[in-house]
Amino acid sequence: MSVGLLALLDDVAAFAKVAAASLDDIGAQAIKAGSKAAGVVIDDAAVTPRYVVGFAAERELSIVGRIAKGSLKNKLIFLLPAALAISFFVPWLMTPLLMIGGAYLCFEGAEKVFEAVFGHHGHPADTAQKAALSPQELEDQTVAGAIKTDFILSAEIMAITLSSLPEGNVWTQALILAAVAIGITVVVYGAVALIVKADDVGISLAAQKAGGALGGLSRAVGRGLVIGMPVFLKILSIVGTAAMVWVGGGIIVHGLEGFGFGWLGHGIHDAALAASGPAGPFGGLVEWLVTAAASGVVGLILGGLLIPLVSHVFVPLWSRFRGKPTAPVEAGATPHA
Repeated sequence: MSVGLLALLDDVAAFAKVAAASLDDIGAQAIKAGSKAAGVVIDDAAVTPRYVVGFAAERELSIVGRIAKGSLKNKLIFLLPAALAISFFVPWLMTPLLMIGGAYLCFEGAEKVFEAVFGHHGHPADTAQKAALSPQELEDQTVAGAIKTDFILSAEIMAITLSSLPEGNVWTQALILAAVAIGITVVVYGAVALIVKADDVGISLAAQKAGGALGGLSRAVGRGLVIGMPVFLKILSIVGTAAMVWVGGGIIVHGLEGFGFGWLGHGIHDAALAASGPAGPFGGLVEWLVTAAASGVVGLILGGLLIPLVSHVFVPLWSRFRGKPTAPVEAGATPHA
């Protein structure tokens, strides 16, 4: 009896070791695969804070929480099963879908560059429509728009993650995708929550009445946060835009290689290697910078070509399909379907 029990305990211990090793492997693969989508993650974090601009301070965290919940729903309920199904049944479709998403990122990034250079021109009709909404309706509309934008970025994150995983058990891939989805959502929206509340924390610290060195330090930190956050948000927006065009351009370049047009990717790779040679110990960094810059140029050119196509062809067609009247989209304005 005792021998049988010991044998059972040995089996349980062995199974636990295998399970622990599997979980470690899943965690390691999730981190490695998720890092491939770093550019999209940066953009996701850079885009989201603008959705709380103009709302009362007490509603900011609630709005971020609602967007985070929608993002997690996008990833786990819709995108994870869809990605696995495509990978299993029609794997050849993964590259074209990735390229479509990459083209969207190029378009979004190029449009932001266009707006920064030529200015943003909103539509009076859109402004009047927003003014007629109640605060709750405006919040609901803002959250819905943010979740729609997140869907595209989340789709790219999940697709990039899946494409970087080795072939294996579908359940293992599902667990890795779920780990990446949850981890990235927590990191992105946790960071966004800290960013949008940093100015409130700064105002609170700057108003401290405590004396002594500690009180002076608190007030100095508070003033630094109040002054520095707008600058930080501006830098984050620039980094996010750059991430959009270099990630989107990189996806397009790699996708073209899969369709037999490898000359562009090979040319970028050769240029990066040539530039990294004289850099010595910084060769790896230089190679990455040249690759990212070249991919960004490709993304910016493609995105620039897509702006008039989207504005004057896709948006009017989509509006007609939905039965809505269309207005011409001004240069530098974000098209709304």
